[in-house]
Amino acid sequence: MQRTLSVIEYSVDEEAMAAIAKALGHPVRLKILKLLATHECCFTGELRELIPMAQSTISQHLKALLEAGLIQGEINPPKVRYCINPERWLKASALFGKFFIPDKRSLCD
Repeated sequence: MQRTLSVIEYSVDEEAMAAIAKALGHPVRLKILKLLATHECCFTGELRELIPMAQSTISQHLKALLEAGLIQGEINPPKVRYCINPERWLKASALFGKFFIPDKRSLCD
């Protein structure tokens, strides 16, 4: 007997939330986002001063946040300036806000 695998389809919102959640899945990335949210923008070197880690490690975390669209970077050699991506930030807030509003019918007693 041959089985066929069913393919699960995800909505655009579910895919977006998963990408954002993955990017938020490390405390250093949360720290970077908090720092960027409280500053207009930061240069890579400033982040290095605020987060005592190797520059290469910070760069890896910035890359993950960039790929998720949560931050944006502007290359101005020899520095790169990072700031929160306001459109994606609002989208993430809306997606997760809707997700965490409980449906009273589904709550366990």
